[in-house]
Amino acid sequence: MTLSAFLTVVVIHLLAAMSPGPSFVVCIRTAATHGFRTAVGLSIGFGLGAVLWASAALAGLALLFELIPSLFTALKIIGGAFLLWIAYQMWRHAPEPLDMKAQSLNTLSFARAIRFGFLTFAANPKPAVFFGAVFVGLVPAGTSLPVLVALIAAIFANETLWYIVVARLFSMSHPRALYLRAKAWIDRAFGTLLALFGLKIAMG
Repeated sequence: MTLSAFLTVVVIHLLAAMSPGPSFVVCIRTAATHGFRTAVGLSIGFGLGAVLWASAALAGLALLFELIPSLFTALKIIGGAFLLWIAYQMWRHAPEPLDMKAQSLNTLSFARAIRFGFLTFAANPKPAVFFGAVFVGLVPAGTSLPVLVALIAAIFANETLWYIVVARLFSMSHPRALYLRAKAWIDRAFGTLLALFGLKIAMG
């Protein structure tokens, strides 16, 4: 695999990671409600989710989806249902006031935030198809294991660092104050967006 092809994959993935989706919505809300440290854990979970689907694509999962469409459909329905559940929880708790004391910001532990981030990202199997399409054209057969490991590491770094930047921005005092002033409306808006993403994943 040439250096040019390697960098092309990294740039394409970074642009895809930066496009708004379910992870973006969840990251903003987590940063505003639980603080930067917890949102960093969430970002690491997103990175691990990207590693899952990128590794699966390299192992041929995208091809398996083509051979067994029902498997892809089942995963989409399960993932969409998970996002709909998160959306329901946002709507359900939207009217509840948020206690911004330090102890209340840490109700979601770092480890749980990683797990939640991973499950949120894993709920969408479409990245496996994305990675499969990119890898087919740019990662030649016979690419050495160290290069593949470096590629997966770069994908993890892309996903994690981008969402850490998002988390830092929305955990700052001004964005958080804006969130507090309109929490009910923002949570309902985020819940609606997540529900739409869930339906799109399940039915798309």
